This record gives sequence, structure tokens and C-alpha cells, in this order.
Amino acid sequence: MILTLKVENAAGEVLAKHVGTDGATLVYAGAYQPGDRIVLEADSPGGYLIAALEDSIAPAYVYMGGLRHVMTVPFGEKCVCYSPRSFSGEGHLLSVRRATRREVGAYKNVALNPLDCHENEILFPHSRANVETRGESVFASRNAVDGIYANAGHGPWPYQSWGINRDPDAKMTIDFGRAVFIDRAVLTTRADFPHDSWWVSGALVFSDGSAVTFPLTKTERPQIVEFAPRTATWVALERLIKADDESPFPALSQIEIWGAEAGCDPQIAGG
Repeated sequence: MILTLKVENAAGEVLAKHVGTDGATLVYAGAYQPGDRIVLEADSPGGYLIAALEDSIAPAYVYMGGLRHVMTVPFGEKCVCYSPRSFSGEGHLLSVRRATRREVGAYKNVALNPLDCHENEILFPHSRANVETRGESVFASRNAVDGIYANAGHGPWPYQSWGINRDPDAKMTIDFGRAVFIDRAVLTTRADFPHDSWWVSGALVFSDGSAVTFPLTKTERPQIVEFAPRTATWVALERLIKADDESPFPALSQIEIWGAEAGCDPQIAGG
């Protein structure tokens, strides 16, 4: 697989580029400017990759469902859901490589993608929601799949979360971009009490039409939802029932969906 990393400006001019076979590493010596884009390209779709498109963000196991992924470098309000070190200063290290057979075959959180963003249509998993509080980046659905579990506050990093704008019909969907075999979810709800409320129950609805309902409690700890194993291409978190509490603000810090690639036995992994 031929992989390409690029930094482009708003006019589409290439500021830096590296092309490699099964992996690429790009050092961009400059400082990002508004409109700059980070671009990941592959010569064929369907690859499992380990991608680090910002050196302050942990490398992500992702499935590349197309040929070209573009992430606009966030500035201003769009940046406050990331560490203050992210995308800042001069000198940036970007890397990508093909995942090993062991990484592909492993039992893992298949919802995790710290590189997710609204414009993402290629690099799975991808989250989307029917509501995000005031359209602010600190309440976007991508915050619930970024791998950051700090939930004792709300607002800018590290307390970014999925905020539902008090909507009782709030729904978040995680699109895996391919079939995965899953059997467990873990929810970490935001716990900035007494500012926050919480949900007493919710449901997971799967792409095969099945659904699982489950109870939730007031806690800062992760809550585990186990269900019969099934194959799915997406899962939706919905039917969230708020507690009878003075606060109108339940929110989600993280959702994990645990499983493996469909057709992979996680107990048998190659090198």
C-alpha cells in the first residue's frame, strides 16, 4: 500500500509531503496557518492503519474507507477541545503505517478515534449526532470517542464531552465503515456534579435492527453494558432518559464499543 502524508494551505498548495510504502513520516517545520489542511492518501481503500496526524494526540487504529482523508487544522473555537499543545508552534511530526496482523486481529475498542472530526468521511470509526450543544466544539460527538476520560468538569480540554443541548431525543451514531464483531459497550458519563445531571437508562441500536436497553446510574466511573455478540456496521446510542434531578445537563465523556474485525478471531493473531 502506498501511503502519502501532506500539509496543504487553503489554496491547495503543498507545503510538505512524504510518500512511502506501507508507511510514511512527515516533518513539517512551519507553523500552521488558518485554512491549512492535513491530508492522508492511500493508493487503495480498505486499509487498516495506525495514524498519528498530530504529535500531541495518541496514534489511532483506523480503517481507511476511501483514498483521501482531509482534516482542516483547527483554530480558535474549533481548537479548544484539543490540548493547548495540539497543532501549535513550529515543527510538527506526522506518521502513518499499515497495522500489523496482530493489531488488526486484536480485541479492542472499535469506537476509538481521536482523529475524528465533523468533516471526516473516510477515516473510521466516525461519530455523528443529531444535536450538539450550541454547535460548540467542546460538546461535539467526536469528544466521546477521543479516548480522554476526564469527566469531573465541563467545557474546554480535557473536559470536552458530547453535550445534548437538553434534547430528550438526542442520538449519537458511531459508523465503523465496515463490519465489526462486538459484544460490549462502556459508557463514561460526565460527572461535574451538581452542574451535571445523569441518565437513568439508554439503548444501543445496531445496524442489524436489534437493540439493547440498559440502566445507568449517577457515577463518575465507567459503566459496562454487555450484550450477545453480533456483527454490525454501526451502532447508535439513543433513548436516553434523564434522571429526575434539578440539573438539566446530562452529557457523555466517552463511549467504548469492544470487539474485533468481523471474520477475525481475536485469540489468534499473527505477527
